[in-house]
Amino acid sequence: MMKDYHINIFYSEDDESYIADIPELRCCSAIGETLQQALSEVILAKTAWLEAAKADNKTIPKPRYRQVIYQIVA
Repeated sequence: MMKDYHINIFYSEDDESYIADIPELRCCSAIGETLQQALSEVILAKTAWLEAAKADNKTIPKPRYRQVIYQIVA
């Protein structure tokens, strides 16, 4: 099984947008008008975060397995 980082996505009434974040990657988050856009943006942010950490020789946390506890219902 391939492991990847856990992504949280929630709707913010204050921002009137979806917020996506990756808790294991400090300050790695994104915003989007739709759930799908927030997800796409946080994946781009993850790539940038990992590249910057590698360039700065910073420790990169390994993804941890987490059971799926939420399901998106279309």
